[in-house]
Amino acid sequence: MIPIINKMTLRKTNQKKLIEEEIKSLHSFFDAEKLYMRVSKKNKKIGIATVYRFLKKLTEEGKIHSYSCNRKIIYSTNVRSHCHFICENCGNIKHINLKKLDFLQKEVKGDICHFQLDITGVCEKCQTKSKKPQLC
Repeated sequence: MIPIINKMTLRKTNQKKLIEEEIKSLHSFFDAEKLYMRVSKKNKKIGIATVYRFLKKLTEEGKIHSYSCNRKIIYSTNVRSHCHFICENCGNIKHINLKKLDFLQKEVKGDICHFQLDITGVCEKCQTKSKKPQLC
């Protein structure tokens, strides 16, 4: 695993060391608020702005990946694909686990490392509701 912080990019303060340790301990997607809650329990002096700046810098350097999920930015230390099915009627969002999109490789010149995909439609629950007779 490549160290998240190196001497060339960021001055390694105790706060950044703590944030880095917490990021390494997270094995799934996380957001800045979740990370902040974890680090602030260990060091009350760390502010949310420090966490946001640190995540922004790591994202710019390609050391973590950012995705949009339900109008929030989430992060991952691993290259992962992030996909949703969004119902047009009820607004429910369901995460979908897709490993690859073979058809895209023909359209994209180059290598695809990860993707984010939002699929919009009508969920099964809303489809069932719309088939029931409407009462006036």
